[in-house]
Amino acid sequence: MTAIQTVLVANRGEIAVRVMRTAKAMGLKTVAVYSDADANALHVRTADLAVSLGGNTAAESYLNGDAILEAARTTGADAIHPGYGFLSENTGFAAACAAAGVIFIGPPAAAVEIMGDKALAKRAMLEAKVPCIPGYQGEDQSDDILIGEAKAMSMPVMIKAAAGGGGRGMRRVADPEQLLKSIALARSEAEGAFGNGDLILERAIEGARHVEVQVFADTHGNVIHLGERDCSLQRRHQKVVEESPCPVMTPELREAMGTAAAEAARAVSYVGAGTVEFLLDASGEFYFLEMNTRLQVEHPVTECVTGFDLVQWQIRVAQGEPLPATQDDIDLFGHAIEVRLCAEDPAAAFLPCAGPVSLFSVPTEEGVRMDSGIETGDAISPFYDSMVAKVIAWGETRETARLKLRSALQATALAGVTHNRAFLLELLDQPTFIDGGATTDYIDQHYPEGYSPAQPGTASLAAGVVLQQILAAEQHFANALSVNEELRGWVSTGPVTRRHTYEAGDTTFTAEITSSSAEQFSVTLMEATHTVTLQALNADRVAFSIDGQRVVLGYHQTDAAELMLATDQSEVIVVNTDLIPPESAEDAQGGKVQAPMHGQLVSLLVEAEQSVEKDQRLAVFEAMKMQHEILAPVSGVVQHVNGQVGQQMAAGDVIMVIEEADGE
Repeated sequence: MTAIQTVLVANRGEIAVRVMRTAKAMGLKTVAVYSDADANALHVRTADLAVSLGGNTAAESYLNGDAILEAARTTGADAIHPGYGFLSENTGFAAACAAAGVIFIGPPAAAVEIMGDKALAKRAMLEAKVPCIPGYQGEDQSDDILIGEAKAMSMPVMIKAAAGGGGRGMRRVADPEQLLKSIALARSEAEGAFGNGDLILERAIEGARHVEVQVFADTHGNVIHLGERDCSLQRRHQKVVEESPCPVMTPELREAMGTAAAEAARAVSYVGAGTVEFLLDASGEFYFLEMNTRLQVEHPVTECVTGFDLVQWQIRVAQGEPLPATQDDIDLFGHAIEVRLCAEDPAAAFLPCAGPVSLFSVPTEEGVRMDSGIETGDAISPFYDSMVAKVIAWGETRETARLKLRSALQATALAGVTHNRAFLLELLDQPTFIDGGATTDYIDQHYPEGYSPAQPGTASLAAGVVLQQILAAEQHFANALSVNEELRGWVSTGPVTRRHTYEAGDTTFTAEITSSSAEQFSVTLMEATHTVTLQALNADRVAFSIDGQRVVLGYHQTDAAELMLATDQSEVIVVNTDLIPPESAEDAQGGKVQAPMHGQLVSLLVEAEQSVEKDQRLAVFEAMKMQHEILAPVSGVVQHVNGQVGQQMAAGDVIMVIEEADGE
């Protein structure tokens, strides 16, 4: 056994961060590699050491095997974890690692070569008697042969790139007249993505589920499976939602599918983590699709229902240890669901988006996991995959997991780039998904033109302006001098009404907010009136009753004037234009004296144009039958007085403004 000391992660983003997390927990040193575009990325900041690969594109950086091996040599890394994508399934790179004396945390090059070619893999599976979809995987790649084989099958047929994955080089063809064109497009796409234009043909299985089995093998001859994952909700053959266990799985089917997956691994002398993918039809028959010779994006759902750290297993197997568990030790408990939060525009056919991330916040709660490679202030690069994060929820039942995930997504805030959060919430609420009946064609059938979220309604805007006022009141109280804690949240007798002008996207509106208590509000805006009651508030989530209906919303306050509210449909940024800081030097130097809470202005002790000293008594404020002194925040001259004796004021209302003296 060779004990690994330093792991170089030949990847980026969330998978690099996730691998480093386990490596560090095992006491190992970590090395990041990065492109010019990723110089300040989270995975670089997470690693113990980082080496620049140069360039921006994947070809210049993360696909440059020679540069990565040189980084391993210069940093003393004795093992390389490839993550997924990039070089994770590159036979030449796996072989080069072995030649350089660096442990490749993955399967042997021979297994990667067989399973990386769909034609070779299918031939091997047929020989191992693993159920396969009828089709053509021959060496003759002429158009005439491919067209003839396709026409001999029952239409529709699937044209697939023999190499690679991720849905590229794949076409479904129902019309024989479209075969030649589709073959040409699939071949061109495969050549561009994988450098290999070879194709295979398969009979299209209509209304099928995409079910995959996690397998693990060691160098001691042990091969086990860790249950299945259902990945049926896809668009453009790319997974959107994954879960474990499969909603329609039976113990008998799990045993049969797991056995077939283990046999597939044995057939190619597999070592390490791998995923065998199947299509499951309505009758319960399943067929081998392909084997991914790496850790899958969706591995967290398996970790959630088994309790095992699969990256730790990868590292232990790579250094020669036997598997830490036997098949009898594998027991799935509860249910886990994962969604892929991506920077993409669902309204524009899910086109990927790029740009700076002004805010990224995911709530932390029991049973919810978030794997991401970004933080607030980072950027989504146009050079790589558009996935921002994976949000995973575990529950004792599938419905519990779904509700937890929905709640977490509701409170997730992502600003600066267009994304698919609202679409994910839409999918989780669909009856077909709730019932566990979604198949691989569900998104294509129900959202052929993409998905356009509804614009935030007046109720959401009302929630935003109320929350802004509540947060302002809390801040004013915290900043107030010598305020008795007993007065927190107190409102004097009689409602207080405030009017402000707001902007939300392209919409400008005036809202009239009347507060009868610290929790009770009435908001009138755009000819609509809403009753808003605060029920709960924490650092990133708020619960309101709006017109009698409870809603839980995520939020982030950028500053006193700007608040971002995460609704089911979208993020809405509400800006109180009345609170935008003044730009003039005079105004900027001034000291605003604001009401620290709801109450009554009992007396004014100064007047306009009067000089005052810091901490001087300016006014007396009454709340809860107690009087509170208002003290000067700065030394200077009172410019003007807004408050009037006897006036009911809300928290944050400006009593007077002081022009700060020079030198203060």
